[in-house]
Amino acid sequence: MTAIGSAAPLLSAVLAPLADLGRADAVARRITEAIALGLVVDGDQLPSENDLADQLGVANGTVREALALLREAGLIETRRGRNGGSFVRTPAEGCEHLQLARLRDLATVDLRDLGDEELAVFGTAARLAAERAPADLGPRLIRLVHDLRDAAGPAEQRRADARFHIELAVAAQSARLTQLAVRLQAELGPLLWLPAPYGPDQERFAEQHREILVAVLAGDAACARAAAEAHAVACVHHLVRRHLELADDG
Repeated sequence: MTAIGSAAPLLSAVLAPLADLGRADAVARRITEAIALGLVVDGDQLPSENDLADQLGVANGTVREALALLREAGLIETRRGRNGGSFVRTPAEGCEHLQLARLRDLATVDLRDLGDEELAVFGTAARLAAERAPADLGPRLIRLVHDLRDAAGPAEQRRADARFHIELAVAAQSARLTQLAVRLQAELGPLLWLPAPYGPDQERFAEQHREILVAVLAGDAACARAAAEAHAVACVHHLVRRHLELADDG
């Protein structure tokens, strides 16, 4: 079991201060996104109520209500005592059967609409990252490219993929763009990284990440955007193909 805190940079990006202050469901949604993205995994301890309230810029009572919502959904459990706190509860590989059913039932036009949003968000993030990226970005993204290549199973693949996308948005130095990237990855990632034979070509997607990385580190904004947009198109094409296969099987 691992305790996590505000020092984790990507988790801090997900748990950035809320614009819609005081809403317990908005707090619950942020934490749910962190779980869906694999930034916190089964057995991880969430930050304390005080720390979450400080990070999100809300009252302690709002955090308490949000944690109650998450307990009702079965996403966390709260333990009392000296080593108590709120702990994440998810299966090691998530609920792939539910995501398969969701992918089957989504309309093709909805998947394409998600793809359009990913095209805009990820393409813009890559362009701005090439223009604004901090000097220490390279090693972090290189590690994430290798993490995706080496990932074993949908949960690790989804986590490595999401972290690359969000890290790029963070490098773009746009809080709004980062929040859009977080929401999109929480929605698309579980649909994309499903067990074989439904998941995408892991090596191909890692190579596309590498191409984006090379352009960003070279400061080539146009090439970074083009590579990111090509990757977004590959993602939505894969989802549409799998959706049609599942619909035919059903």
